[in-house]
Amino acid sequence: MSNQKKSGLDINLGNLCSKDAFNWAKKTFPNRTNKAGAAALKVDGVFSNMLQFADQRIGIASDGIGTKIELAERTGIYDTLGFDLVAMVADDLATAGFEPTNISNIIDVNKLDRAIINSLMKGLAEACDYCGMSISGGEIAELGNRISGYGAGMHFNWCSTAIGILPTELEKPFDGTAVQPGDKVIALKADGFRSNGFSLVRRVVEASFGDTWHNEIYEGDQTWGEVLLTPSLIYTPVITKMIHSGVQLSGVAHITGGGLIDNFQRVLKANSVGANLDNLFEPLPVMKRLMALGNVAAEDAYLYWNMGNGMLLVAKENQVDQIIEITKALGYQAQVAGTITAERKVTLKTASAELEGTY
Repeated sequence: MSNQKKSGLDINLGNLCSKDAFNWAKKTFPNRTNKAGAAALKVDGVFSNMLQFADQRIGIASDGIGTKIELAERTGIYDTLGFDLVAMVADDLATAGFEPTNISNIIDVNKLDRAIINSLMKGLAEACDYCGMSISGGEIAELGNRISGYGAGMHFNWCSTAIGILPTELEKPFDGTAVQPGDKVIALKADGFRSNGFSLVRRVVEASFGDTWHNEIYEGDQTWGEVLLTPSLIYTPVITKMIHSGVQLSGVAHITGGGLIDNFQRVLKANSVGANLDNLFEPLPVMKRLMALGNVAAEDAYLYWNMGNGMLLVAKENQVDQIIEITKALGYQAQVAGTITAERKVTLKTASAELEGTY
C-alpha cells in the first residue's frame, strides 16, 4: 500500500527514486578508486559522503542546465541532460586547470516519475564515466506547484556542484597572468548550443512554428526538438590530458552565457591584453538557420550562443602542434583561431560576422 501522506507525497515512490539515483551514483565510484576524491562511505541510503583527499588543492563550481530542460519535456528524451549538467560544472573547473573528481546534484520536481529520474541519473552516470568523475552526493525534492514546465509530465530543475583537484603539474590555477601578446588562441569546436541561450532559441522557433515547434522537421527525420537537445560536448578530458602531457597552457575560456567576446575577456583582463580572432569555427548550421528564421543579428547571436566554438585555449606558438595532436587523438576538433594582441579589445572576424568588444 502506498504511504500517501496528507501532504500528497508518495514516500515509498520517493524512496524508490532515491534508491535508483544512488544505484547510478555507485556505478561511478570506481572512477575515483585509489585516487583523490575516492568515496570513503559506500553505505546504501547514505548520500552525504566523506571524500578522501591528501594535501590537494581543491576547486569548486556550481551550475545548472536552465531552460534546456524544456527540450527534454517536449521530446521525452531525458538521458542526455546529464552531459549538459556535467559540462557546465566540469568544464568550468577545467578552465582554471582543475581536474574534476566529484559531483553532487539536486533534482527539484513537482511530482515524481521514477522512469524519468532513472533516465536522468543514467545520463549523469554516463557523463561522469566519460570524464572520470564520481557522483558523491545528491537530493531529490518534491516541491509541488513551486516547479512548473511544459506538458503534463514531471517538471523539474536540475543543478549540481562539482569539485576537482589542481594537478601537480600546475603551480597555480590558470588566472590569465600568463597570457601575453603573440600567444596563439586555439578553438575547440562545439556540437550544439550546450546549455546556454535557449531563451532566445525558444522565442525564435515558437514564433516560426507555433507551440508544437519541437515536432517540426529540421532535416531528414530529425525534429527541431531533437537537434536542439544535442548534448553538450564535455571538454574536461582533453584539457586534463594536455596538462598531464606537459602542455603549457596560458589560459582557457569556457564559452557559455555571454558568448565568445564576454567569456574570453575573463582570460585577458589580468594582463590587459586583447585578441584578434580571425579563424574561428563557423557557426553551426542550426545556428545559421535560427539567425535567418528569427532575423537574429550577428551581434546578438555571438552574445547569446557559442556559435560553434565551445572553448578557447591560449598557449605559446610552440605548444600549438601538441595541442592540436592531443585534441584530434581524443576525437575533438581544434584549430588556431587567432592571436593575443597588446591592445585591450577583442576583434572577431568570420565569414558570418565582424565584431569588436572592449572591456
